[in-house]
Order: sequence, then C-alpha cells, then structure tokens
Amino acid sequence: MKVSVTEAEGQLADLVRRAETGDEVILTRQGRAAVRLVPVTAPQSVAERERIILALREAGRAKATPGPSAARSQDFLYDDEGLPR
Repeated sequence: MKVSVTEAEGQLADLVRRAETGDEVILTRQGRAAVRLVPVTAPQSVAERERIILALREAGRAKATPGPSAARSQDFLYDDEGLPR
C-alpha cells in the first residue's frame, strides 16, 4: 500500500497497525517512495499465534482453583446475628 506523507499524517496509527500485521506500507513524497514502515519484529505466523493462545488458555485453566464464595467472603466481620463485631 502506498500513501503520501501528507495523507499519512492523519492516519499514522492505522498505518502502523497495518505494518505490524505484515502489510507493506510505503510512504511517498511527490509520487516517489520515500519510507517503508516495517515492524520491529517479524509478524508471527497464524500457527504460532494459535499455539500461544492455546498455551495461555491452558495456563489459565491450571490456575483456576475455586476460592471462597464471594457471598461469604466477609462473614468474619459479622457475628451470628448479622451485626458488626
């Protein structure tokens, strides 16, 4: 995708996002290519992203341990009659 520098000023955030996802973004000056936006790191493949997502889901499931009921979490603050201690 080629965009003039003057047009790029108003849509820089979008152009950076597109470059990060692997789109080729070239900024032009007077119709000539001047600058190419490229991500600092190479974009990950779809398979690599899926592997990371699955690993995160598994890690989340491993951490998910049932804790105390939120409905009863502050019972220690009250006596048997429901009054503050």
